[in-house]
Amino acid sequence: MPTDLLQFETRLRQSKGREARTQSIATRFTPAEEQVLLKTAEACGQNLREWARDVLLREAKQSSDSASTGALMTEIVGLQLFLTDVLQPVACGEQMSPHQYEELMRQVKASKQQAAREVIAQHVADNKGQTHD
Repeated sequence: MPTDLLQFETRLRQSKGREARTQSIATRFTPAEEQVLLKTAEACGQNLREWARDVLLREAKQSSDSASTGALMTEIVGLQLFLTDVLQPVACGEQMSPHQYEELMRQVKASKQQAAREVIAQHVADNKGQTHD
């Protein structure tokens, strides 16, 4: 059987059971860029269009996951700030008034995003240092 016919039958089998792809996104590359992309797709055992689709969708998902991770990290750091500031007086046998509690909540809400950015930046810096050791 000719190779072209086998590839057609393989593509036909792969397309069954999935939603039809009706949208396309066009972009332009230099001849050198195209060669790099073609070689990379070939090394992955895919044609350029399938490989490019997989890469674009994977990157879009990772970007979305990264945003969710940032929001989650902000809330975790907020809880850490809250617990640290609440447990210290309790551990010392002190009580917190409702006003103090409300003020603490305001402070945590106001500072948790910046604190989370700092924690993430420190984590990135620590990981960079470890990769070069």
